[in-house]
Amino acid sequence: MQKLRLKHLLAVRWFHWINFPLLLLMIWSGILIYWAFPIYSIGPLHFFPEWFYSAFNVPQRLAEGMALHFFFMWFFVINGVAYLIYTAASGEWRFLVPRSWSAFRDAWQVVLHDLHLRKTVPPQDKYNAAQQITYSAIILMGIGSVLSGFAIYKPAQLSWLAMLFGGYQGARCVHFVLAAGYVVFFVVHVAQVALAGWNNFRSMVIGYEVVNDHE
Repeated sequence: MQKLRLKHLLAVRWFHWINFPLLLLMIWSGILIYWAFPIYSIGPLHFFPEWFYSAFNVPQRLAEGMALHFFFMWFFVINGVAYLIYTAASGEWRFLVPRSWSAFRDAWQVVLHDLHLRKTVPPQDKYNAAQQITYSAIILMGIGSVLSGFAIYKPAQLSWLAMLFGGYQGARCVHFVLAAGYVVFFVVHVAQVALAGWNNFRSMVIGYEVVNDHE
């Protein structure tokens, strides 16, 4: 017999669904800003070729991109700080933070299981080891994005912060790399959700998952 079991609390779901569109807006507006000075490339290959800018109507939208980026960054910061406070106060961090260095070994076994190279998956609590490492890394990435973003936003007033990243260009490089990391995370995360099935996705919407009595 099947029954409903609580998996994600309301606060966790709200933080998740608020942060998702905010990050998309930050990445999109960041691309509008990046168009004005696209210095990063791998050899002759640029991260965003001219056809990309043309297809998505990016050129000549620098002011719009800056306005959007600087406006929504405050909501991103507020949501992130509120999430950290809630996670610490509620004890939810115990499910998210890897408990030992063995988590990296377990995470590799989870990856092998997802690739169908291993039959069994290591024991897990609310999140498996791979999820714990990834979600913890995303939090650190968010902090890095905010700090490097402020270093870019106010390089003269916050020169000490910019120097922590190796100067203005160093802060800009860190900010860009972290943004690329979010895109990779999005792709992998959405793929994992699709593979996990509707029951897993539904739990992040309504908070409950369907389980059998013996689970």
